[in-house]
Amino acid sequence: MDLTYAACKLLLFFLLVFCTSYQCCATGINADQTAWLSVNVSENPPRKIPKTMFGISFEEINHAGAGGLWAELVSNRGFEAGGQNTPSNISPWSILGDESLIFVSTDRSSCFDRNRIALRMEVLCNTDGDNICPAAGVGVYNPGFWGMNIEQGKTYKVTFYVRSLQPIELSVSLIGSNGLQKLATADIIQSRSCRDDNVTNWTKKEILLQAAGTDPNSRLQLTTRKKGTIWLDQVSAVPLSTHKGHGFRQDLFDMLAELKPGFIRFPGGSFVEGEWLVNAFRWKETVGAWEERPGHFGDVWQYWTDDGLGYFEFLQLAEDLGALPVWVFNNGISHNNQVDSSVILPFVQDILDAIEFARGDPTSTWGSVRAEMGHAEPFDLRYVLSGIKTLETRIIVVYTNANSMFSMAHNFDHTSRSGPKAFVSEYAVTGNDAGRGSLLKALAEAAFLLGLESNSDVVEMASNAPLFVNTNDWRFNPDAIVFDSSKVYGTPTYWMQHFFKESNGAILLNSKLQANSSSSLIASAISWKNPDNRSYLRIKVVNFGSNRVSLKVSVDGLDKNSIEAAGSTITTLMSSNAMAENSFSEPKKVAPTTSQLENASNRMNVVLAPYSLTSIDLLRKSNIVQVAGCNADLCTSL
Repeated sequence: MDLTYAACKLLLFFLLVFCTSYQCCATGINADQTAWLSVNVSENPPRKIPKTMFGISFEEINHAGAGGLWAELVSNRGFEAGGQNTPSNISPWSILGDESLIFVSTDRSSCFDRNRIALRMEVLCNTDGDNICPAAGVGVYNPGFWGMNIEQGKTYKVTFYVRSLQPIELSVSLIGSNGLQKLATADIIQSRSCRDDNVTNWTKKEILLQAAGTDPNSRLQLTTRKKGTIWLDQVSAVPLSTHKGHGFRQDLFDMLAELKPGFIRFPGGSFVEGEWLVNAFRWKETVGAWEERPGHFGDVWQYWTDDGLGYFEFLQLAEDLGALPVWVFNNGISHNNQVDSSVILPFVQDILDAIEFARGDPTSTWGSVRAEMGHAEPFDLRYVLSGIKTLETRIIVVYTNANSMFSMAHNFDHTSRSGPKAFVSEYAVTGNDAGRGSLLKALAEAAFLLGLESNSDVVEMASNAPLFVNTNDWRFNPDAIVFDSSKVYGTPTYWMQHFFKESNGAILLNSKLQANSSSSLIASAISWKNPDNRSYLRIKVVNFGSNRVSLKVSVDGLDKNSIEAAGSTITTLMSSNAMAENSFSEPKKVAPTTSQLENASNRMNVVLAPYSLTSIDLLRKSNIVQVAGCNADLCTSL
């Protein structure tokens, strides 16, 4: 089969930067204004929302992966961040001891062909003689990504490669932020007579350290008091408490899992392209043994990644989340240069190889690489996505202010129902409205999502971006989840997405909102089931105005006696300040609050607070709505 034709069949999505600016059409409703919402549960046939409707978009930005979700504690573990030439920049590694005691340099003596840089420590002092080493020794230390979070009782696996022409005495320690407190330590003492201890050639060492104390700003330290020359390379420290042992920081993984994403798009947009193609993401350099991955400098977001979080790990992340992977590949275009179409075939082959890696038989060329990494069964890769500069028209990126975002809720109302469905791959309110994650931002985005949900017959997928930010590296603002080495909180945008996690695969109900011609209300209604197979009717409403609204709700096709008041609830995301934000000191200042819905009925009145997102969940006594002529399977799913 012609290679180009095969590629065209396999490339399921292409991405376009959809630049748009809209004027706001929303104005406030007068105080004590009444609005009416009618919901019809008997529409035939019911419309099922795609299971992939709402997902997440991961980009290596703001140290989201390196120093974030990927639990590797050592920054620049292979000393390659300064490039392949020597002397190389070893930052953030630092030297313990002055120049009369130790001389540290880099050379190209590593045993790894793609990672030639190694660290060379020439120790000038000794345990005796004229130049005696300090009691704590001399050596190097790594502070990680703005501090390593070491917790009492937890175990950390330290791995490194070492070489020396003389017997070594090396201490490997986790040290507190004051540089003095030893949280855990182990000594490697090599005997001349023991061949097993010989490190004349590069030797891999693995040590388990159990912490005797807690410090979120700790560091890893390698020291000695013995004169001689020691080479080090590929130094790693990872907690054993990662999710399923797959390398994901558990608390950050949990934040993602709680969203129940239908898909995860990775590893980004601009990160995949690079400012220049030489720095684009190359998936083949991110698979296989971590020690052999060369890493690369992400020149868009201006930091080095060791690529421990590579193509395989992203596929594993999707599987662990129960989400479909959406892989973004580079199509030969960066921000500043591109390959000529006459030499594009290597890029096409690279894409086909990546698909084989994910989906191929374990005996195939690239499927066997996946199997060697511990995953013999294929990953469920169904979607691939080109980099963000292509000429297709159904992939949309939206970054705008709050009023424009709110007004875009009806953007797809009159879109043609034929042709490919849309993928809103990135959306976010930015600028002054957003702050560092304001309630106003979240409400405008919620209104936009309600519009997408109502048009889920033409919109297949949507994901907010960016997802993560390390509080020490705000390269793009704002973001959904904020963290440091030991803590994490969700912004209002994160909590807003919780209101939509039951929508994937749910039934969209016909609803009609009546208010002022210039309304600050947006609403949608769905039918969904919880894990216990209990059926709910959920009504979501955004009040984007500064006044309270009395909403009169009527549900047609649902008998009053079929609602269980005791299990019906109302959940609200709101604050007295539309620009309110969460923080480490107040992580849930703006977060959903749920209470029992006292007047649960098919006819009821609900008061909507100013600047709020409200979800009404009516528990139904029966899982089946009797509708004349309704398809049995769809009726049951109601």
